[in-house]
Amino acid sequence: MVLPPAFPPRRRLTDIALAILGMTAMLASAHAEEPAIPMQEIVVEGSRNSQVGIADSASAGVVTQKQLEARTVYRPGELLEATPGLIVSQHSGEGKANQFYLRGLNLDHGTDLRTTVDGMLVNERSHAHGQGWTDLNFLIPELAARLEYRKGPYAAAEGDFAAAGAVSVVYANSLPQGIASVGIGQNGFARTLIADSPTVGNGKLLYALELFHNDGPFVHGDDYRKINGVLRYSEGTAANGFNVGLMAYKARWNSTDQIPQRAIDSGLLSSRFDTIDPGDGGNSRRLSLSGGWQKTTDDAATKVNTYVIRNALDLYSNFTYFRDNPVDGDQFNQPDRRVTTGINASHTWQMPLAGMASENTIGVQFQNDNIHNGLYLTKARERLSTTRQDHIVESSIGFYAENATRWSDVFRTVAGVRQDFYRDDVTSLLDANSGRVSDHLASPKLSLIFGPWAKTEYYLNIGRGFHSNDARGATISVNPLDLTQAATREPALVAARGLEIGVRTEFFQGLQSSLSLYRLDFDSELLFQGDSGTTADTGRPSRRVGFEFSNYTKPFKWLTVDADVAFARARYQDSDPVGNRIPGSIEGVASLALAVDNLGPYFGGLQLRYFGPRPLIEDNTTRSSSTTTLNGRFGYKISPSLRVELEGYNLTNRQDSAIDYAYVSRLPGEPAGGVFDKHFHPIESRSLRVNLIATF
Repeated sequence: MVLPPAFPPRRRLTDIALAILGMTAMLASAHAEEPAIPMQEIVVEGSRNSQVGIADSASAGVVTQKQLEARTVYRPGELLEATPGLIVSQHSGEGKANQFYLRGLNLDHGTDLRTTVDGMLVNERSHAHGQGWTDLNFLIPELAARLEYRKGPYAAAEGDFAAAGAVSVVYANSLPQGIASVGIGQNGFARTLIADSPTVGNGKLLYALELFHNDGPFVHGDDYRKINGVLRYSEGTAANGFNVGLMAYKARWNSTDQIPQRAIDSGLLSSRFDTIDPGDGGNSRRLSLSGGWQKTTDDAATKVNTYVIRNALDLYSNFTYFRDNPVDGDQFNQPDRRVTTGINASHTWQMPLAGMASENTIGVQFQNDNIHNGLYLTKARERLSTTRQDHIVESSIGFYAENATRWSDVFRTVAGVRQDFYRDDVTSLLDANSGRVSDHLASPKLSLIFGPWAKTEYYLNIGRGFHSNDARGATISVNPLDLTQAATREPALVAARGLEIGVRTEFFQGLQSSLSLYRLDFDSELLFQGDSGTTADTGRPSRRVGFEFSNYTKPFKWLTVDADVAFARARYQDSDPVGNRIPGSIEGVASLALAVDNLGPYFGGLQLRYFGPRPLIEDNTTRSSSTTTLNGRFGYKISPSLRVELEGYNLTNRQDSAIDYAYVSRLPGEPAGGVFDKHFHPIESRSLRVNLIATF
């Protein structure tokens, strides 16, 4: 594959994307005339489908709609915890993007976990608050047809942010029945949902409307209010058809951000659910228009999806309280307005290689972000001064090619390569921080799959991936908080390399198990920090090694069991007197989920989740505590079309943390310079919710 030697000018990016789409269409037409083995349409149904002979690694999988329905989730983003080893948490108000942990990484709000919903990238580049910002609060769990996950940088189709993993949520084109749901609960919880997919013309018109409110257990309630809607028209099937969708989401909330332990010990705060600055919070809006088209013939398949997303966020936070401004406090505002345009296209065709069954895929992914964001010092959400204000245009195009060949009954390979080109154009309020930068990166991938023998496959995966850095960090020259201080520029793209060996087996009747051992290296640990308006890339290379062990079984018709455990060791690879631990890097993770159904009119489940202590500073002298939660639900089917369920969260009422940090902050009356302390955001106290669900 011949690749361009330099990044194409921005005015040519759209032309290139359209040219690739034209080539894809021509290839689809040409290959449609060639006889070959029919392309298979895979329909995912039931509780769990086998991945032996299908998956390219031990750490990839599909979670079916039935499995997703059995999960009890406090917030929509927790639906992603169906991915083994993934933890979804929160350190602020419910409207804010979640906190993610996977494979020894504190992923902050989404960096290195590529997340898509119906092909639309959710991660937001060069975001005001954090690179890769992944706000999933617009997700409606009842519409999720399946969840697909991959871990490690081994798939050519996965680009930016996919170094640790990639998760794709696919919405249904139609529902088997209409749904009307009403829920009420403690702490101000109320939710109403109505959704259906009547036949309109030759297709289905899916609609859904969700109204939601929650305060949480906090002294200053979240008062989280959202309205969420989906309108989607589709014709045909997942293999041959099209869909057009419109999504709209709007929310506002208050935030109880992390608090210092000393504020509890001294009695300054009335409880662990109190806050230092009750003015924190925000509001968010999202509007998207997307479309998808698929065509499958006997030996070829073509897929195209496009989207336009308009996102807006106003976020108010205060993590250091009175450290920098003892009079007005340290609250700051991070607004972010953007329009994101994307095109993804791929073409797959069968072409025998040396008499062996072989399949080729080529694809292109284009995205453009037009962004306006900034950083302002505030008090009670009123602006006091401007730290920085920027207009960013970030454009990227990625090409990839992949070949999958079955060399024998017990050996197959998947080899691929992708080439990504990025161009960042930053116009800053401070001219010294304006500029243009371009970067490109090649990412080869290779997977060797051996077996199956006795319903067991073995995998060897190696690949290169990356995440993009904040464009402001790639063009910065001067610290906007101190104009006399120079700032360090960071590369636009940061490479990651992964190596994994794994095994997947169904040797024991009714038990599906997978084990993976991995290594993941980054050229440097994170980048621009929106909280301070400056870059904070450590510049230090890092390595993570670990294992993941996942199990699924259905011992009885009425019971399914998911049991997963993972461990990671994360270290900086260079020498530094401050230490070689990576703050916030997660170590031990375990989960156990039991789901009961087909037991007369009764159904329910339990979910136990654990994530262990973590280093909070480089020398490991300050660590977090472990966190354990137990959620569950019990339901009764009143009739075939009406059921009631009781959901319980943190059933044991543990007083653990959702997240912990260690840094310097200053409370009223404390000396200048502040105090180093552990800061935490509590998990929610025990709460109950009742839902009445009707189908029609």
